[in-house]
Amino acid sequence: MNSDARILIACEESGAVTDAFIDLGFTNVWSCDLMPCSGKHPERHLQQDVLPLLQEKWDLIIAFPPCTYLSNAGACRLYPTKGNIDPVRYAKGLEAKEFFMQFYNANCPRIAIENPVSSTVFDMPTCTQEIQPWMFGHPYTKKTRLWLKGLPKLRFTNMVDIIGPFVPAGTGRKDKSKYGAKGCAHESKPRSKTFQGIAKAMATQWSKT
Repeated sequence: MNSDARILIACEESGAVTDAFIDLGFTNVWSCDLMPCSGKHPERHLQQDVLPLLQEKWDLIIAFPPCTYLSNAGACRLYPTKGNIDPVRYAKGLEAKEFFMQFYNANCPRIAIENPVSSTVFDMPTCTQEIQPWMFGHPYTKKTRLWLKGLPKLRFTNMVDIIGPFVPAGTGRKDKSKYGAKGCAHESKPRSKTFQGIAKAMATQWSKT
């Protein structure tokens, strides 16, 4: 892609991926989220509903749609009692899937969507690739799925030893001393931020398509 290619980083307030493209010299890259930008380039952030922007022409869309009601990590809330589904949470999950599919079906030659492993009840499209932070220089586990159209799978850039999971939750292990590494994320905002190594890999590799 040329440096003036139109790039949309959807549902990103952190600016991690946006900043990575700007660092490579891209001049027409924009992040969009309902929240204000906490990254280095708030002037390249659109604080609004992203869906109207999907009607515009983009050369690349990278989307991080909300996963709260889709993620398998929330299965205990989706099924509060064995065999019974929470209808309110299920409905919110279906709304989240519909939002996800807006990106999946967008009219754009290059699309990447990032989300964690989802609950099977939502019957999400088959992902293209699964990645982990430790494949890109960060010593944590946090399985992430990518749905790619017109883009190659990410090549691992710096595989390092694992010190523990990034998100200290979702375990019934009796020995919790090894679960929840030092420096891991306890709040939703840092948990959702794209790791710098992954953001750099996305910008460096996908900008060459």
